[in-house]
Amino acid sequence: MDHRSTDCTAPPAKHARVAGHALVGREAEMELFGAFLTGVPRMGGSLVVLGEPGVGKTALLAAVAQEAESAGMQVLHATGVQYRAQTSYGALRQLLTSVPESRAAVADLPALAAALDFKRGRAPGQDAVAEAVVTLVAELSRKQPVLLVLDDAQWLDRASAAILGRVVRRLPNSGAGTLCSVRLGDESFFDHSGLPLHELGPLSEAASEELLSRRFPALAPRVRRRLMADAEGNPLALLELPAALTDSQRTASHALPKRIPLTQRLQATFASRITGLPAPTRHLLLVAALEGSGNLLIVRRAVEGRCGLKHLAPAERLRLVHVDDATGRLAFRHSLMRSAVVDLSTSDQRRSAHRALAEAWTGVLEQRAWHLAQAAVEPDEQIAALLEDAAGVSARRGDGPNAVAALVRAAALSPAAAEQARRLAQAAYLGTILTGGVRDVPRLLDDARQAAPDGASLAGAVATALYLLNSYGDVDTAHRLLSGAIALQPEPYDPADGTVLEALSTLLIVCVYGARRDLWAGYDAAAAKCTAVPDTLRLLRATFADPARALPSDWAALDAAVEALPGTSDPVRIVRIGTAGAYADRLGAVDEPLRRTARGGRTGENNFPAIQASFLWGSHAWFTGQWAELRQVVGDGLALCEEYHYPLRSWTGKFVLACVAAACGDFPTARAFADQMDQWGGSRRAHAITCYAAHAKTLIALSQGDFDEAYHQTCRITPAGTLAPFTGHALWSFLDLAEAAVRTGRRDKALEHVRAAGDAGLDAVSPRLRMVLGACAALAAEDDSEASRGFGEALAVEGGERWPFDHARIRLLHGERLRRGQAPARARRHLRAAAEVFRRLGAEPWSARAEQELRACGSPVRALPGKALTPQQREIVALAAAGLSNKQIAEKLFLSPRTVSTHLYQAFPKLGVTSRAGLRDALEKLHRS
Repeated sequence: MDHRSTDCTAPPAKHARVAGHALVGREAEMELFGAFLTGVPRMGGSLVVLGEPGVGKTALLAAVAQEAESAGMQVLHATGVQYRAQTSYGALRQLLTSVPESRAAVADLPALAAALDFKRGRAPGQDAVAEAVVTLVAELSRKQPVLLVLDDAQWLDRASAAILGRVVRRLPNSGAGTLCSVRLGDESFFDHSGLPLHELGPLSEAASEELLSRRFPALAPRVRRRLMADAEGNPLALLELPAALTDSQRTASHALPKRIPLTQRLQATFASRITGLPAPTRHLLLVAALEGSGNLLIVRRAVEGRCGLKHLAPAERLRLVHVDDATGRLAFRHSLMRSAVVDLSTSDQRRSAHRALAEAWTGVLEQRAWHLAQAAVEPDEQIAALLEDAAGVSARRGDGPNAVAALVRAAALSPAAAEQARRLAQAAYLGTILTGGVRDVPRLLDDARQAAPDGASLAGAVATALYLLNSYGDVDTAHRLLSGAIALQPEPYDPADGTVLEALSTLLIVCVYGARRDLWAGYDAAAAKCTAVPDTLRLLRATFADPARALPSDWAALDAAVEALPGTSDPVRIVRIGTAGAYADRLGAVDEPLRRTARGGRTGENNFPAIQASFLWGSHAWFTGQWAELRQVVGDGLALCEEYHYPLRSWTGKFVLACVAAACGDFPTARAFADQMDQWGGSRRAHAITCYAAHAKTLIALSQGDFDEAYHQTCRITPAGTLAPFTGHALWSFLDLAEAAVRTGRRDKALEHVRAAGDAGLDAVSPRLRMVLGACAALAAEDDSEASRGFGEALAVEGGERWPFDHARIRLLHGERLRRGQAPARARRHLRAAAEVFRRLGAEPWSARAEQELRACGSPVRALPGKALTPQQREIVALAAAGLSNKQIAEKLFLSPRTVSTHLYQAFPKLGVTSRAGLRDALEKLHRS
């Protein structure tokens, strides 16, 4: 907002009174924020103030905070600091300990207490921390409305920014609000996208003149005009530039300095005031600037022996800093003053201050490690080891980027080349499995090789294998590299060594994608040399790698792990346990942890687990009929794959989308995905990917009624009558193979396949498998009464409706068999139910097949206009009504433009319209009916 005016006779600007001072020219803002505060107790909400340095964001936030307190609100405050050491949750700790009530409440929330180091223990994931913050704020707001004030949010530490970015979006209707200030143009970890914004502009000419007249009444008019021109309405400049002038310059007796850029001029102004301070005061200010949080206890410890807090007095008299008597914290009047203090110091002075701060933070690992690292000028193994420990703390908190940064700095401080190489490789590995930093891996690994050309690092082998697997899908090279590096380790392998454990985990994943006996033989040999194999690896090997040969004890162990998972915040464990249960239909039991982990990708937290969780949940959604939401969640995962370059992982998401596309009749999209998977997986001997392709092509063929092609494709997964080793996908294709076999005159093959599954005990693994295998046996039965009994038992499996597509397919098969057996009345009941489910899912080829059978039974098929729209048609029609083109709709829903056009062509007569122009009114009528 620019209130400047060229009218020099404009009346004096009104002002808002705050704490005995005047905020000149900010009446509109105070009115806006006053209305915001009025709505907080009822509606909650957030508001972000954007502005240039010195435009008055901090002063405005302080004024609004005081108004909030006067109105009976509780204000929690935190400030981002540019120079603060890289510690996780520093700003969050400041915010939640800024008042006694919230400080006391933290101790009662285990997730927060652990994250903020109130209690020892493994820190929870960021979702758990965010949930705890929301709980705390909600509890406080029950007693009185709460306002969170985040000043200089662009400098919040990464972990705090991620948490608070989530919290502020959950405050509407909560009785709590958030007011943030963000500097324009600065990079930030705090995501304020989508939040209400107010850009704080410069003061008007009239307000600028009033401010100068009030504070500097002796300024000559010519000087005042020059300063107003230089300040460009910036309040800080209006207050500071005159203070830097001599008396003769203020009265225009001497010329003013040459005009220079505003920020530089302000910093020069502050510098001139700082250089005149006594040496002890300047040292104290430097320590305070580098400490960052304003903790006077730490500052006093750090300056002990050189000066004391009494030396703050000269800086306080010049209004460079302020000590809050209520909180006992020191604050610089403006961040530019803090910058000037640091810029005026020498590198030796800064290192000395960091060493003193490290001593003051004895007992606080991260603070001590980072201050020592910033003080170091040459390699130091003790500091490197401390940083590596700090990286572990950050990783456990889910702050992957900070963990990688700590490891890279630790490597730089490592005297031994082997340790330097190991830490760089560990940084590469951690970046790959947590942050999604695949593109940084080659550079880090190259640095590691240059540091120790002759050193064979297991961490380096793990990171390289992950890079080769995820970027290029090079299964065989990754397997050779890992197997060789593991074989060089002393036997027996110690799983307490985290690098050995991750090497085995990575080798297992390589084998999963290769899905070949020779690969798994190498893994089994390595695992046999371990003193103990972690439960996640045991489960993945037994219930995911080769579920057809899992033992009852394996399924019991899986169920115990799944039952314990809801209390787990570790994203890697959530993904591994979820993966172990994928083929055994356990994903529904871990729905919430998977969704939580998938959401982490939206804030840049744990991107790699977020990708995996998105696709695992997508597999669950495919079987449970949540197809509309599936497209969104899987689409988010594919966007992360694209952003962080994970082509291998993308195929899992594309497989699920291909299945939905095939079932819904979008054959071009399904076939494109399937052909891409065949080409990519085949050239890399990645059998798991070619199984995805075969499954998708089977569904395309079944949906088109091409049963010969369906039989050929499903036998690519596993030949009929056998359960191929290391092919868990076979558990997802029983019904496909049985139907294709029976339809093509291979009833004996269908029976053999059912017997193989029964011999493996798979009917006892899950209700879905019991339902499907019962239906397969009924489908292959020659006797109609036996078939009817079998279908009835399959449909009677408790909870079978949880898998609506499979359940409807079984009803369709049952209805078809009944119709051919001259029982049309019974057939109609099953066919109608199947047709309804297929229509609800949007599985048009299947609903058409059920309706055709109904017509053959003599039952008319009537579709009510509008009501007969499938979920996918509704989604497409809504987007078309909103003005999106076919191409835009196709990109949004992962469909082909031709499919979108087809759905619209089919939807128009159902809605009673002939063009897109009538869609909006038709939808409104439909919603009212």
